[in-house]
Amino acid sequence: MTLRLPSAGGELRTYTPRTEPAHFVAAVSPHPAPLTSRTVFSAAHVVADPYADTSPDAPAAVDWDATLAFRRHLWSYGLGVAEAMDTAQRGMGLDWAGAAELIRRSAAEAKAVGGRIACGVGTDQLRPGVHTLGEVRVAYEEQLALVEATGSQAILMASRALAAAATSPDDYLDLYGHLLRQAAEPLVLHWLGPMFDPALDGYWGSGDLDTATETFLQVIAAHPDKIDGIKVSLLDARREVELRRRLPRGVRCYTGDDFNYPELIAGDEQGFSHALLGIFDPLGPVAAEAVRVLDTGDTNGFRELLDPTVELSRHLFQPPTRFYKTGVVFLAWLAGHQDHFTMVGGLQAARSLPHLARAYELADELGLFPDPTVAEARMGSLLDVYGVSR
Repeated sequence: MTLRLPSAGGELRTYTPRTEPAHFVAAVSPHPAPLTSRTVFSAAHVVADPYADTSPDAPAAVDWDATLAFRRHLWSYGLGVAEAMDTAQRGMGLDWAGAAELIRRSAAEAKAVGGRIACGVGTDQLRPGVHTLGEVRVAYEEQLALVEATGSQAILMASRALAAAATSPDDYLDLYGHLLRQAAEPLVLHWLGPMFDPALDGYWGSGDLDTATETFLQVIAAHPDKIDGIKVSLLDARREVELRRRLPRGVRCYTGDDFNYPELIAGDEQGFSHALLGIFDPLGPVAAEAVRVLDTGDTNGFRELLDPTVELSRHLFQPPTRFYKTGVVFLAWLAGHQDHFTMVGGLQAARSLPHLARAYELADELGLFPDPTVAEARMGSLLDVYGVSR
């Protein structure tokens, strides 16, 4: 069978789907050996309740069973789960009340199955508007306390409220220093660039990335014992490499670069990056397989598996980059991880049909769908909704 897929130019092209998944999708072990050469987290999406009578401005209605099942899927490949991050639509459909419940449920599930988990700590319980630095600190403290109470590792996320309240780099140094001193265990610092969230422009006290980097490094240098690692999401491989070479011994770099992750994880003669990536939500099986190959010392084999996925990742994360979540959830639906293509906040409408069609084509070519016939049928049903003739 073939599908007629719309292109960005408006014309229809004929595509013949594959009939079998890639071997790394079909051959999952229920108890995989742990990954040894790199620490790898997938930032996971949430599954909306499609039958909820809600609106984009209302609190998120989450299908908890399907959401937790997807986390078990990631753990089954030996990946860690980065919970309640921007991939889970923090600040784009999922409010703090929903994120807190997500953290509690996922942390309990991680304990039950022996999965690794780290959870996002932010300030999104604050209402939109300008807040004092004291209010931002208290909001961070509330979320940090909740995450630590679940036994999860904390990821200190960038804060829109802090970006609006801070007037100088010293404000960042003081606030982060306060939080790090009181953290019970080493945590991950997250630098999310404005391409993922425009409200974070000028984070660390400067719109100049070189100046901002110096402030970021000052925070790390002052508290290396409280920092497990940093997650860098700037989509700039050169800058990430330069930054990781300046980290104190024992502080890891977790790449958040969804454009250049194979080369950054593979590393060079001076080091490498671990991974905390939204693209590893749809790429979980191939990512785990690639790192297991890397565990054997086979860098070329690692690149042979992961390099072909970059075209899909760059497609999903193309500007406006913050809407990459739509493609991630779309692929989860096609792969059979959920029964619908509905998102909290109505974000399923954030990408065009040609964009989604190309995402399907690239993922199918990679063999990412456990049952290609199911993916083909679901893609066909979406084309029907848009009036594309068979």
